[in-house]
Order: sequence, then C-alpha cells, then structure tokens
Amino acid sequence: MADVRNVNLNRLAVFVAVVDAGSLSAAAARLGLAKTMVSTHMQRLEAEVGASLLVRTTRRLGVTEAGRAFYEASVKILHATEEALNALSGETSPVRGTLRVSTPIDYGALVVAPALVELRRAHPQLDIELISSDQLVDLIADGIDVAIRLGRLADSNYRAVKLGSFGKWLVASPEFVQTWGMPRAPADLAALPYCALSVLPHPLRLDLRHADGKSASVRCEAALLVNTADACRAATLAGGGFGLLTDFSIGDDVAAGRLIRLLPQWAGPPANIQAVFPPTSHPPAKVRALIDTLKRRLAVDKVE
Repeated sequence: MADVRNVNLNRLAVFVAVVDAGSLSAAAARLGLAKTMVSTHMQRLEAEVGASLLVRTTRRLGVTEAGRAFYEASVKILHATEEALNALSGETSPVRGTLRVSTPIDYGALVVAPALVELRRAHPQLDIELISSDQLVDLIADGIDVAIRLGRLADSNYRAVKLGSFGKWLVASPEFVQTWGMPRAPADLAALPYCALSVLPHPLRLDLRHADGKSASVRCEAALLVNTADACRAATLAGGGFGLLTDFSIGDDVAAGRLIRLLPQWAGPPANIQAVFPPTSHPPAKVRALIDTLKRRLAVDKVE
C-alpha cells in the first residue's frame, strides 16, 4: 500500500482538475500550467500511489475504476483542506478561488447567472463556473461548491439555507383562451390541453391551493410532454396548452399580456428556493458571498 508520506498532495488538485476538465489540455488551461507539466504530475502521481488512474488514447482521456475512487477521495480532501484554511482565515478572508455552482436550467439563466455576474464584479479574484441541469448532481463527486435547488429537498447530509420562495401560476396564451374559453373552476382544467413537465413525479396531476386556503387536485390530459421548464413555457406561449409555470419565469409574460392567468385565486403551493452545500462548520467565504448576494437580490425582487 502506498505511504501518504510519499505522495505529493499538491498533485491531487491537478488530478481533480484533469478529471473535471476531461483532458490534459483543458486542465492545463484551467490551472495556468503547461500541458507537459500536467502530464508529468499525473505520471508521478500514479507512480506515488502505485495505481493507474487515467487511460490515455489518441482521441480521449478516461478514468480507471481505481482513478474514479481516488478522484472522489481527492475531492473530499480538497474540500476539507479549503474548510480548514477558511476556518483559520476567519470572516475577513478575501473571496477568491473557483466557485462551482449547480442550478436548474431556467432558474440558472433567469436568476442565478445575473447574480453571479454581480458577485464576480464585487470579487474579481473569484473564478465562477455555472453548471445548469434539471438533473440532481452529487455535490461531492462532481466537485460542486453550492447547488441552488427549488422545492422540497430530498433527505441528505448536506446543509441547506433558504434564499426565498416562489409560486406557480396557471397561465395560457390569449389565443388559447379565445379558442378554449376561460375556466371557472379547477375541475374545468381537466378538459383542456395541458403542457406538462415530464420530470415531475406526477406530470399530469395539478395540486392547487386557493387564496383562502382550500385545495384541489386535478388530473389533466397532456397536449404536450416536455422535459425542461423552458420548453414548457415556450409551448404555452405558442398556444399549445395551458401550463402551471413558476412566477419568476413568466411574471414578465403576464405583465406584458403574452400570457393570461387562469383562475388567479388558485396557484401551486408555494415552495422554497434553497442553497445546498456540503456539510461544514465553516462554509467557505465564496459560498457565503453567493448566498448573501442571492438573498439580497431576491429580497429586492420581492419588494418590487
């Protein structure tokens, strides 16, 4: 078994960068090193640990089974090291390094990306990578510093901070309303074409809440099943059906008359917007800075 005293721990950061970037060249560019230097680090690291970590071909670079396990352990070591340094430096430490943020596609484009621009202007030493996906990511395995998640969180050991909340509105295009008429009660929705989001647990079921607190559940007929919120909004704008869409994504459409609220006293139950990050007693300064930026922007948007 390899002795930790014989392993240059600085090479763990290079190895993680290579796996994240997918190639030696991309990792070299990210780290500001020559490709030959990155290659040398990888060769020496494999010699030090006594195992092949990478598979190199003329077309691509892969990770061995041992390399994948070593990568996950290396990510944990780097996070723990950063946490220890952050604890030593205290609250006044500069916000710098690389911040990797995961977010849903539509919320990332509409809300998180502008917030990251503001954060970068305030902290020019901070490099930011935004990873947008409607699939949940493994924060530790994927090297994510913080994930912005909407709605109910699955049980986990991650820490979560509430940033704000959002609602879902029943909406349709003016042309759709002209063709199908305006529903008078939730039960009327069952007879109307519906643009449904297939990634939800129950895509065709609408769980609604009235302003006075009563609730209703409606089973709908799908006119169109899509797997992203952006596509659902686009289909609704095009008159393909009515939709139950997030207020942050279609608020401007409603204000401009591109979409009309149906049954405005009814809406989806309010849900939380949360920042999720690996468990730590001292969240890194870059994570705290992002949380503060998003909280401030969401509070301003709510007042406006």
